[in-house]
Amino acid sequence: MRTRILGLSAIFVVALALMPGQASSHREAPLLAQDPMADNTDVYAFVSPDAADTVTLIANFIPFQKPDGGPNFYSFDPNVVYEIHVDNNGDAIEDITYQWRFTTEVRNAATFLYNTGTVTSLDDPDLNVRQFYRLTRIDGPRRTGTVTELSGRLPVPPPNIGPRSTPNYGALGGGIQSLPGNVTVFAGQRDEGFYVDLGVFDLLGVGSGAVEDSTAGFNVSTLAIRVPKSALARGGATPASAADPNAIIGVWSTASRFATRTLSPGAQTHSGALVQVSRLGNPLVNEAVIDLARKDVFNAIEPTSDAAALDRVTDPEVPKLLKLIFNVDSPAAPRNDLVTIFLTGIAGLNQPANVRPAELLRLNMAIPPSTSPNRMGVLGGDVAGFPNGRRVGDDVLDIVLQAAAGATPLTPAFSRFPNNSLGDNVGANDVPYLTSFPYLGIPHPGNR
Repeated sequence: MRTRILGLSAIFVVALALMPGQASSHREAPLLAQDPMADNTDVYAFVSPDAADTVTLIANFIPFQKPDGGPNFYSFDPNVVYEIHVDNNGDAIEDITYQWRFTTEVRNAATFLYNTGTVTSLDDPDLNVRQFYRLTRIDGPRRTGTVTELSGRLPVPPPNIGPRSTPNYGALGGGIQSLPGNVTVFAGQRDEGFYVDLGVFDLLGVGSGAVEDSTAGFNVSTLAIRVPKSALARGGATPASAADPNAIIGVWSTASRFATRTLSPGAQTHSGALVQVSRLGNPLVNEAVIDLARKDVFNAIEPTSDAAALDRVTDPEVPKLLKLIFNVDSPAAPRNDLVTIFLTGIAGLNQPANVRPAELLRLNMAIPPSTSPNRMGVLGGDVAGFPNGRRVGDDVLDIVLQAAAGATPLTPAFSRFPNNSLGDNVGANDVPYLTSFPYLGIPHPGNR
């Protein structure tokens, strides 16, 4: 049985997060806790298991969505610019950006109802509140690069309101769109696929004895895109092998708001330059590693500035807590093994040449998907999983906890620290993942 370090797993992830540790970043900073519509909770990047010539990128937003949260159900904010970025040469600067911008339409403002009858399709006349988006690709810097419009106006599926309003939600239409260039895209509500016991925030949850998936029953808002590997690789060719220098990418996601918001009775307008307010590559980075004084700043900086936090990686707090509370020994600082795992990528696996250390989710696109995925990823002998990218089912919290405690051959004197039994005892999601795009499960209905 795995030793349960209740919440310590999350905290470990926390202290490691900045490196990019792994777990989820929900309500991680003071300003974002007040702005959930812009809160980026999870980022995934993996070779698509059902289309191995493509890569799937996913960014989730708006945490802890209670399914029955009507009558104004959760939706993307038209005043937020949502983006997924890709660095394909290791310099921690985006080379490719996929950008989503949303609009909301209300058909009948004289009713309080989100829908006026049963909704059976995305263009059903009974769907009163509708969202649409346009997808753009930017090559080069995100604000000055070459812009390519990938789509016209695409519909967002409504939330899973309940069995009367959205019966057989999975067959509603799903919102999966096929675009030219073998691009598949989705924007809409999904099940919260990150599983974890968040008892850690109750003074580490030590001794509580309860084991639960704290995110079970909640939904998130998902942006997902599946593209050919050649569309992401430097040079534009499909990587020939895992040793191909063009096979490795770094991925992160951001949300940006306009600098000025003007309020008037019953209305508001937004103007000015875009300001980044949320950023995420590897989860729990900001949530548990960064101190309160710098959390909001971290959300606003670029990956090129991450070296300023190197000390939090080489001498993390979590191993000290493990020793103090549980008498678990971990390697001594400086933890250069953690720098390798979480900031630069692992040499021979997913480390780019001449890499600039940064908090990015790094993926070697030439490593094929596993036919028998192991939730422990690389630590479980499955090099197609985290920290080589991140799949929806990877148990990133347990992986990061064990890595922080020295349970990796990269750790000096590795045999002295067999801490490969640490975990929170939550080993699976509450609902099944899908076997096809967008892979995250169907959202929970509101009226159950």
